[in-house]
Amino acid sequence: MNNSGVTVGLDIGTTSIKVVIAQTTGNQFNVIGAGNAPSRGLRKGVIVDIDATASAIREAIEQAQEKANFQINEVIVGIPANQIEMVHVEGLVSIANQNKRITYADVQNVAKQALSHNVSSDHDVIDLIAEEFIVDGFDGIKDPHEMIGVRLELHGTAFVGPSKILDNTRMAIQKAGLKLHEFVLAPLAIGTSILNDGEQDFGTVLIDLGGGQTTTSVIHDRKLKFNHVDLEGGDNVTKDISTVLGISYTHAEKIKRDFGYADPTQASADKEFSVEVVGDNTPQLVNEHYLSEIIAARLEQIYMRAFDPLSTVNGLNMPGGIVLTGGNAALPRMVDYAKTILGENVRLFIPDQIGLRHPSYTRAMAYAMFASRESMTQQVIKQVIMSHRDDTDNVQSVPSVSKQSHEYEETSESTEQTLYNYDGKQDDQPRQSIFSRLIQTIKNLFRED
Repeated sequence: MNNSGVTVGLDIGTTSIKVVIAQTTGNQFNVIGAGNAPSRGLRKGVIVDIDATASAIREAIEQAQEKANFQINEVIVGIPANQIEMVHVEGLVSIANQNKRITYADVQNVAKQALSHNVSSDHDVIDLIAEEFIVDGFDGIKDPHEMIGVRLELHGTAFVGPSKILDNTRMAIQKAGLKLHEFVLAPLAIGTSILNDGEQDFGTVLIDLGGGQTTTSVIHDRKLKFNHVDLEGGDNVTKDISTVLGISYTHAEKIKRDFGYADPTQASADKEFSVEVVGDNTPQLVNEHYLSEIIAARLEQIYMRAFDPLSTVNGLNMPGGIVLTGGNAALPRMVDYAKTILGENVRLFIPDQIGLRHPSYTRAMAYAMFASRESMTQQVIKQVIMSHRDDTDNVQSVPSVSKQSHEYEETSESTEQTLYNYDGKQDDQPRQSIFSRLIQTIKNLFRED
């Protein structure tokens, strides 16, 4: 968080760029501006054209600045969970002060020491969650600042990813004329920002239905314990509509937003609309029920890919249930359809801040909120993370906030990380869908490589 109490969350998504400007006063978090621009230069969350992405970022930033009447200089940027690894790290340092009082410089030193031995040269740290500090053998300490001791230890979890992910993201931000304040890991920021204390403690599943991918995460004991990324999202739904109906992608996106339902049982076969079929001068009539069947076929595949890994870790039995968010979750009757596959304990999260009342703003809002709530100890650790690549071998204390950034390329259909297993019975097989005919058609005829 900067000195004015203002944080700016930047969500670089596959289909849109979202910016949220928030001001924190005490415990009060207020959004004062937001921006939204179509994405350019990305594919499935991957930056493939830095200049185009930078231009799109500038467009969203300028829109947010105008609404908030506030000049944006630095941003908090979310990193998607693709190819992310969770690494347990430990550090140990001696207290340098003669009076043996632990300072933030000592916290920096122990964080640097922990990261120096556990991160490979082609990976960089996105975040480091200090699970506990130990002072002279006394464990379970959350904040060692001002304590007296001769030895300080840190045990935590580092979230690391390929350096190329962060490098390209940083370059796009710099070309957009901005300074990177810090990186945050998307599912970690979302889970700890939008869930209440009980949901974080006892366990909740988050399904972020984005445009280019779907991320399924489990938050339990206030930690990110499981993560699965499926490189299919709302973009694939639009492509299915385009392919099946023989219409342009732009037209398919429009009718999805205007007439689409996630649950075909709640769409009417009597309500028709015209579509402009490529190569046919005569508009064709399509009913809402048929359109919904096309949509549901892809959604079933997305939810099944979330169901299977969740069932292996008993994630379907979390007391907090399943929370849907992300732009693709905005389709009408999405919760009703998700319940047919994932069970009854499903709800939709929509930000309640004025100007953000759409699930596509969840990520940008969560990034700003996550950074605004960081303690001084967490901010000190973030300083180490953002400067870690330049001085991995030079452990020193520098009490100023400096940062870096990066990106990645797509290599597989889905990625998954698990830190812990869960105790609890495994769910039965998911309910059989009545749309298997359309699913098979799309799988066989329109499968993407």
